[in-house]
Amino acid sequence: MEFYTPRKLKFKAWNVESRLLMRLNAIDCVKGELMKKGHILLQYTEMTDKQGEELYEMDVVLLAVDKFVITWGHNPAGWYITKLADPQVRQIFPREHAHTTIRLCNYFETQRE
Repeated sequence: MEFYTPRKLKFKAWNVESRLLMRLNAIDCVKGELMKKGHILLQYTEMTDKQGEELYEMDVVLLAVDKFVITWGHNPAGWYITKLADPQVRQIFPREHAHTTIRLCNYFETQRE
């Protein structure tokens, strides 16, 4: 099947209790659904920023002078960026734009209790 190239699925996870972003050694799979109790799984986008940093779901990136958060969208399906200062501004996040961004942190790391 020369038209299919398997991809590596990678995740980070936000530990809800300790409030830390971490890589996991294992993820549970129940009836085809990936989960880890007490964690929010964040999928790798298969993109990197201009410094070569891997970009994951819910990462905050700097694009020009604005901060955006990366999310998955369903219509059409794909990666999107949403402007932090104005959540009404949401656009598809094409791969070619990833290399013009700088990853700042993950959105969950910016939230206070």
